[in-house]
Amino acid sequence: MTAAKLRRVAQRLRVPLGFVLAPLFLVFARPTLPALVTGAVVATIGLLIRAWASGHLRKMAELTTSGPYAHTRNPLYLGTFLLVVGLSVAGGVWWLALTIAAAYLVIYVPVMIAEVETMRTLFPDAYDEWARAVPLFAPRLTPAGSEAVRKVRFDGSLYLRYREYRAALGLLAVLGILVAKMMVMS
Repeated sequence: MTAAKLRRVAQRLRVPLGFVLAPLFLVFARPTLPALVTGAVVATIGLLIRAWASGHLRKMAELTTSGPYAHTRNPLYLGTFLLVVGLSVAGGVWWLALTIAAAYLVIYVPVMIAEVETMRTLFPDAYDEWARAVPLFAPRLTPAGSEAVRKVRFDGSLYLRYREYRAALGLLAVLGILVAKMMVMS
């Protein structure tokens, strides 16, 4: 299967898989206070990474290498992964958390790999240099890039343009449902 075909399949499965996993998650979730707190912390870290990334991203206009993009080439996917894993942990069912984390990786790793070709096409010289210094998914601890890149600041207008606040609203809604379910169960 070609990278482009793999990407199309993975992208087509993202939304339907979410519609299958979300109700299963809510049905099987058995939240406890420790699970909720732990999961909320992990999910919030993911949310903050997504917010930070959105404030640096200029989609398709330039190769973004500042902010979290100096640590990982896919901070939005990393943030989403932590958000999803955190919510899964908050649900208090470990097999479900592992299933959701595995499903996420099965869907998104091919998407990330396929996007490499798109980025190489858009930014042929700069992309390969950046990719040599910055990992695809798991972040490096120290930022890559020049001092000028490290000085680029977060732009709140980009955060708003990309409506990243919706992820925060979603997190609050799911945590609210889990808290309600915990209270009903006790």
